[in-house]
Amino acid sequence: MPTIDMPLDQLQAYTGTNPRPDDFDAYWDRALAEMRGTDPQIELVPSEFQTPSAECFDLYFTGVRGARIHVKYARPRGISEPHPAIVEFHGYTGNAGNWSERLAFVSLGFSVFAMDCRGQGGSSEDSGGVKGNTHHGHIIRGLDDDVPDNLLFRHIFLDTAQLAAIAMDMPEVDETQVYATGGSQGGALTIACASLEPRIRKVATVFPFLSDYRRVWEMDLAKDAYAELRTYFRFFDPQHKREDEIFTRLGYIDIQHLAGRIKGDVVMGVGLMDTVCPPSTQFAAYNKITSSKRLEIYPDFGHEGLPGLSDKFIQFFLQE
Repeated sequence: MPTIDMPLDQLQAYTGTNPRPDDFDAYWDRALAEMRGTDPQIELVPSEFQTPSAECFDLYFTGVRGARIHVKYARPRGISEPHPAIVEFHGYTGNAGNWSERLAFVSLGFSVFAMDCRGQGGSSEDSGGVKGNTHHGHIIRGLDDDVPDNLLFRHIFLDTAQLAAIAMDMPEVDETQVYATGGSQGGALTIACASLEPRIRKVATVFPFLSDYRRVWEMDLAKDAYAELRTYFRFFDPQHKREDEIFTRLGYIDIQHLAGRIKGDVVMGVGLMDTVCPPSTQFAAYNKITSSKRLEIYPDFGHEGLPGLSDKFIQFFLQE
């Protein structure tokens, strides 16, 4: 079988290359304390898009550092008793997508919360000096600040956990049955969400991004979604004098180091020919998960649609 990474038996034992900062746990404890001290100022605005079976709302909340975060919230019409909910996260630079993409889950009795990441292609704010779209460069945003607490993906990871807690507090949602899903950046945010909000019951993730940055660099795959790593070194550390320092700081927002906090059941899809998010970086996160988990492996597929996987995710969410 052709390969772009390690053989499968090595992938199954691989535990990552990127360093974990010594104060990693204290960093995220401090971040979560900031999140919990933030008044979310939740606002629900009925959307122009409505269907006979789904009530649709633009939900807004205030995340850390004052950013207003936008979420597409769709719930089954006429069902008031507590029922399961799904929080969804999109790919890098994208947005929450169309309302119609929520309707399959709503038809099955789920409420759905699809978040626009701050500063990317949706309607959420980026409060780091501007409002609106900053689109690219989010991995390296805050990398040269005096403290690592200003890394942009710290804030985005916190947004996911804050949204999950908001969903759990909705009277129509069963707080014991809140699930998370997404692919690529959305797959990374799914893992971050379930790590920082361990009440997430089920986790369905596919080819997660934002994992094991140094491994990406060593494979010469700092391109496509990871291109800003190469750009950063070329502009700000052309002789790599700060390489260890930079990768250690990136370790704060490396999902492999968060994955061990997950308590929910996990299904993860991976394509072994993925050159955007290399398989070894995905296995680095998966292999640190200690809760119930399973892999769906696609040997001939890369960073693309994986046949039948979305059906497997639906069945996973419907299982008792």
